[in-house]
Amino acid sequence: MATLTLTSENFEQTITENNIVLVDFWAAWCGPCRQFAPVFEQASVNHPDVAFGKVDTEAEQALAGAAQITSIPTLMAFKDGSLVFSQPGALPAVALEQVIAAIRELDIDQARRDADQEQSA
Repeated sequence: MATLTLTSENFEQTITENNIVLVDFWAAWCGPCRQFAPVFEQASVNHPDVAFGKVDTEAEQALAGAAQITSIPTLMAFKDGSLVFSQPGALPAVALEQVIAAIRELDIDQARRDADQEQSA
């Protein structure tokens, strides 16, 4: 699957309709963003069952603001509609593969129960 261009119009639908979604928040003027782009693109080819989306923070300033993006690139990952990972900085390919593997293994229902317990404590 090629990367998807995410906008405020399709962001939520993409997150809710796919089991795993990785989102790259980037900008054309950002050197580290340009370095990370081919790594992200290759991962999208290697993992066709995962949705890979890109948010141009210049074109989608409201969306970037809503996601509280303060540094780019920032990688966010969602599983079953829940944010499970968020980290600024360009990841090398090996680290991105580790993130994808961890998200695949994550028991989202247990993670949600754990989060609920922490909030009620």
